[in-house]
Amino acid sequence: MAFSTIEVGSEGARGAITLNRPDKLNPLSTETLHELAEAAAWFDQRPEVKVVVVSGRGRAFSAGADVSVFSGPDPGVAAQRAAADAGRLMADAVESMRAVTVARIHGHCVGGGVVLAAACDLRVAAATTRFSIPEVDLGIPLGWGGIPRLVREIGPAMTKELVLTCRPFTAEEAKSVGLLNRVVPDEQLDDTIEELVAQLAEKSSLTLTATKRGVDAVTRSLADTASAWSDADSLLTALRDPESREVARRYLERFGRP
Repeated sequence: MAFSTIEVGSEGARGAITLNRPDKLNPLSTETLHELAEAAAWFDQRPEVKVVVVSGRGRAFSAGADVSVFSGPDPGVAAQRAAADAGRLMADAVESMRAVTVARIHGHCVGGGVVLAAACDLRVAAATTRFSIPEVDLGIPLGWGGIPRLVREIGPAMTKELVLTCRPFTAEEAKSVGLLNRVVPDEQLDDTIEELVAQLAEKSSLTLTATKRGVDAVTRSLADTASAWSDADSLLTALRDPESREVARRYLERFGRP
């Protein structure tokens, strides 16, 4: 398939999805979210692919949601809600992929990028990776099913702290709270990913899928993402709330955004 903002490919049992807007630190625009969901469906039609690496080209995994939506023209309620819901559909599509997904994380992993990583089965980060979830500073709730996914991975208390304070956190802290499987020196990231992919590719598709589905069934009973359908409505409400918009204006102004 031809994509504009991501690269997708496979070779034998291995597949790759690469965010490919390195000049902007791989923001998750609505177009990118749709393409990620399409890529997930593309891989589901290829039963020979057992493991898919999700990564970002250039200096970062992903700078998160494209904040240009806060200053762009109003496209109308229906179109705006569809755009607001695109992240949830993306995360659900990535999470439900038949193949095992491995997030290769480096540089910055921000907001929606954290949700994308949390939708993957396994997560490996370079030691210098910096994480943050700035949505509340942007005057919006964390959407895309991010809250139940974070509660599932790191628990309710840490989810509240990281989402409410918006404070940056390191790869080591992310691993210590359960968000990451491994943290490795930057220069060892590619070799570690290669070793992990090679191990997974040697397993049978049946046992990989059975294990993944079994774990997912258990975690759904702990923190189901089905309620995330309403995340888009909370986001649209926040985009019309004067105090929330003023908070976003101050945040964007502080970081030199229009």
